[in-house]
Amino acid sequence: MFASSLRSRLPSQIRTFAKKAAPKKAAAPKAAAAASGSDLAHQPELKLFGIHARYATATYVAASKAGSLDKVETELLAIESTTKSNPTFSNFLNDPTVAPAEKEAQINSIFGDKMSDITVNLMSALAGNARLSETDKVVSAYSELMKAKRGEVAAVITSAAPLSAAVADQVTAALKSKVGDAKVVLSMEVDPSIMGGLQVQIGDEFVDLSVASRIDAVSRTINGPQLSEL
Repeated sequence: MFASSLRSRLPSQIRTFAKKAAPKKAAAPKAAAAASGSDLAHQPELKLFGIHARYATATYVAASKAGSLDKVETELLAIESTTKSNPTFSNFLNDPTVAPAEKEAQINSIFGDKMSDITVNLMSALAGNARLSETDKVVSAYSELMKAKRGEVAAVITSAAPLSAAVADQVTAALKSKVGDAKVVLSMEVDPSIMGGLQVQIGDEFVDLSVASRIDAVSRTINGPQLSEL
């Protein structure tokens, strides 16, 4: 009953995948931990750490073996988009009062065989291990692995107001000169609180050239550190 009700409330991008299917046994992400020689040929180029990385890496290896890396990425991004846009689906993933076994059954009922077995198995594993609330983090980790495979470097430029096309091109050119042959995947964000200047996040590196950071630096020089920082 719940699965039917939930399916009816999901947006079309997820609802099109929804179809009842027999529950599939959750598969814990152990592939990366005990990789065979065959597994090693399918390991991602980027090594990530943490529980989210374990799930993402195991999923990547399985998808690579099946030749469905792009398909799985598309499915996971669709799920991530729905968690952000659909409160009913998001509440279901984050509800701690629903038993893991029940969530696992609901996941199989919601997605069924309209998504790849790899994606359904990942979601079932997250449900069975009470980690559905961390779906977005797992999807983000998988996306990082895929970007590394494509030779992409993610960059985020934050400005106080939208940048003109000319300035955006100059910033993009500067970033490309820094990363060499890697492809820069650039996204622009606007945050009036930085007051002016730019904040640049490229890979793991963060550069703060904002007016707000300069004012803060001057304030620290004049007034000294705050008590909370001592």
